[in-house]
Amino acid sequence: MSTAYAAEKQVAVAAVRRACVLTASVFNKLVKQETLTKDDKSPVTVGDYSAQAVVNTILARTFPEDPIVGEEDAADLRGDSATALRERIVQLANETLTAPLVDGEKEEWGLGPSQGQTADQLLDAIDRGSYGGGRTGRFWTLDPIDGTKGFLRGEQYAVCLALVADARVELGVIGCPNLPVSAADPAGPRGCIFVAVRGQGAYQVPLAAPHSAPPTRLAIPAFTTETLNLLESVEKAHAKLSFNERVARILGVTRPPTRMDSQAKYCALARGDGGAYLRMPTGVGYREKIWDHAPGSVLVEEAGGVVTDSRGKQLDFGLGRTLGENYGVVAAGKEVHDKVIAAIKQARAEEEAHAQ
Repeated sequence: MSTAYAAEKQVAVAAVRRACVLTASVFNKLVKQETLTKDDKSPVTVGDYSAQAVVNTILARTFPEDPIVGEEDAADLRGDSATALRERIVQLANETLTAPLVDGEKEEWGLGPSQGQTADQLLDAIDRGSYGGGRTGRFWTLDPIDGTKGFLRGEQYAVCLALVADARVELGVIGCPNLPVSAADPAGPRGCIFVAVRGQGAYQVPLAAPHSAPPTRLAIPAFTTETLNLLESVEKAHAKLSFNERVARILGVTRPPTRMDSQAKYCALARGDGGAYLRMPTGVGYREKIWDHAPGSVLVEEAGGVVTDSRGKQLDFGLGRTLGENYGVVAAGKEVHDKVIAAIKQARAEEEAHAQ
């Protein structure tokens, strides 16, 4: 068994687990008990900043030469007007960093009771996420709360971390605090971490004990049109769902789509909870961010799937912070992927004919 990226994997799993604990705490303390607003004190803002501070602090201690492509920067937290928000973020981040070590963690990663950080140190950690990406070298991608509306509803969201080397995703770790451990038991235990290293397979481990519990190897099963269904975004702004319906009809899919927020869809696909994930562009101008697809893409590929744009071309993680011109994202098992691409082509032709 290859041990490439073994240290990075161990650190990434620990960082994602801690960020999942933090975001779950934010939900329980803030979402359930406070009136939701979209001002700077909203739970999503607190959770995003706090989780990014935690993950970036750990990465800075363990891989100080690696830059990070993250969603947030700390500019809005440094002024006097942000004092209350900043104090809350510092408190949450330090609670998470100073929690006792668990199996698989090390104090030198910046974890444990003596590892509290100052406000300036945590703001600097958040700002480590400002890297612009590129074609060469190593960098991490981080989305501290992917699926913010799912998070606020108490449904699916994910903490998503990936390592990219020379424009190829080598490691992906996705934490899903609200995802059932088994789709066959939706009312059963929740909380999973999904891990993939290129060339080493894809695995699911329980969020509660990701380092010590035996991992479950993931493999996308073969699907027929009778068993196939589509995985889609909940939010209509994120994907062209009417187009997906047309594609499903062409494929002969009869099962209703499974809709969930975040890269939890990639995780569901990797373990066989749906046969294909479609994310078609809703309009001109929007570009997909690399942190929204990097960990999910390597997870699905290592589970035996294929991830491309809607033309069948590989996603390019070397273009900077985005995937470039948006041709959508299509992920599916090997037996299904070509059929989905062909159905998309036919659906586009139908749409164009209808528009004339």
